Amino acid sequence: MPMIGASSPLQSQSAASSADIALSFDGVDFAYTRKASVLHDVSFTVRREEVVALLGRNGEGKSTLMYLALGLLRPGQGRVRTTGRDPVGHAVAVKQRIGFVSEQPMFPPHASGREILALHRALYPTWDTALERELVERFDLGPSLGKSSDASKGQRQQLALLCAVCHRPELLLLDEPAAGLDPTARREFMEMALRLLSREGTAILFSSHHMGDVERLGGRAALLHGGRIALDAPLDVLREAHTLVVMPQSLCTEREWRAAPHVRRVRLRDGQWRAILAGTPLEAQRSVQRMVQSDVVQYASMTLEEVFVEFTARADDDAPTARMA
Repeated sequence: MPMIGASSPLQSQSAASSADIALSFDGVDFAYTRKASVLHDVSFTVRREEVVALLGRNGEGKSTLMYLALGLLRPGQGRVRTTGRDPVGHAVAVKQRIGFVSEQPMFPPHASGREILALHRALYPTWDTALERELVERFDLGPSLGKSSDASKGQRQQLALLCAVCHRPELLLLDEPAAGLDPTARREFMEMALRLLSREGTAILFSSHHMGDVERLGGRAALLHGGRIALDAPLDVLREAHTLVVMPQSLCTEREWRAAPHVRRVRLRDGQWRAILAGTPLEAQRSVQRMVQSDVVQYASMTLEEVFVEFTARADDDAPTARMA
């Protein structure tokens, strides 16, 4: 089944003035090579004091967006503004106002924790030594600040978070920061990031494959799919405003799905249509009953993980997929 039109993202409706925006992407395209286009007309914003989860399968461009925000990459088309500035043209000013934690901390390979902290103190005029001491004590990092080989993966991630926040950034970028950590360390890491947000008012954009992390931090979610923003809405809206409809393929045709209202996405799997409709199960039932009258149609509310799975399923997963306008 071919793709049907282009879906309009479910957008967060709250407007923000430019002074309220910590990060913005406006019509951004990016390709590593002519044959490796990654992002297509991506537009969304992160407001000050807002948490936004960036979701998507591997290879969809989540890390690329982070690197564009950092000024490490330049968009092919469109505009990126980080804390109101061009992150490439104002690289130093931008990097003094943001923090970044990746899955693999970007530390000098043989530097000790003490050397890394000394380097960051010298780089950031706004470095808060009192906050540094507080986090070293809270994370119990003192014994691991000697040789770099003494630190566990969790301790290195905690050190990376400390280095990313002790200059009190306006924007914190977290690119799979807790990947590879055990469940206890993961929870502690994400809860610390949330406490820093509430205390410092820092905006956070983070990517994660773990829906528990997304639920824990709350806020808003933007879903990258096919190089575009397929969904962008508060988490409670994503959970409450979508219904999964399942019915035998024989009950309706592709043309009928094309004409049905409120359909976000539909695909075939094992001889059944699986459709995502905007609205509650009751609202979805009213819409579907306009084209199908059957007792075998199933309507179910969706968890955030189910929304993610259904929206990102590809044609080669198990069935053709159609995206509805």
